[in-house]
Amino acid sequence: MSADTSIRIGVAGASGRMGLAVAGVIADRAGATLAAQFGRPGVTDQDLAGCDVIIDFTTGAASAELATRAAAVGGPALVIGSTGFSDLEEAAVRAASKTTAIVKSGNYSLGVNILAGLVEQAARRLSPQDWDIEIFEAHHRLKIDAPSGTALMLGEAAAAGRGVALSDAAVRARDGLTGPREAGSIGFSVLRGGGIVGEHSVVFAAEDEILTLSHSARDRRLFARGAVEAATWVAGRGPGLYDMMDVLGFRG
Repeated sequence: MSADTSIRIGVAGASGRMGLAVAGVIADRAGATLAAQFGRPGVTDQDLAGCDVIIDFTTGAASAELATRAAAVGGPALVIGSTGFSDLEEAAVRAASKTTAIVKSGNYSLGVNILAGLVEQAARRLSPQDWDIEIFEAHHRLKIDAPSGTALMLGEAAAAGRGVALSDAAVRARDGLTGPREAGSIGFSVLRGGGIVGEHSVVFAAEDEILTLSHSARDRRLFARGAVEAATWVAGRGPGLYDMMDVLGFRG
């Protein structure tokens, strides 16, 4: 795509909080045009044809369906910020990425992606026998999935640092007589309330010291700006499943 061509961006979930924020950022962004806005029941073939990229902050199920449809017609590229994917929905997105370019991330904040890198480095250097890891996240009362996509992304970073699969180490709920904490486990704690935009902390706790790495979001437009940056990066790119580490140039 030439530098002087405006990128046509569609917004799925246009009436939601993130959809409205994304549309506002596109309106202020030089070189980008808001080509379509849509919600449920979904996107038409005409919508697909009229966009170079679609930014999608909806649900795992809706995003998987959109990815499958986009792949079937050879595009457009997608920027997916939805969370709460089932294993089947994750598989559908991966399959779609074989024929269309998809950026998928649990968080589009520069700060959070740097935080994930720091978490991985810390987990690599702090022994699981001596240091427990707990991931805390807080969001507004309307968020429908837990833990958040960002919390899971941070959990994946911690697990990667320790060379284990998150599915083997994660403890996502505690209730009743749970017994002592298992060494090497990665715990999750969740708060839902009010209008909290997004709070994430990763606590490394040893017997005699505690290390906390954290990020606070003050305005959801920061996620919208990151998603629009991802859209300009992925437009015209070849098929593949990318994330913000690719967009920010942290890989290769």
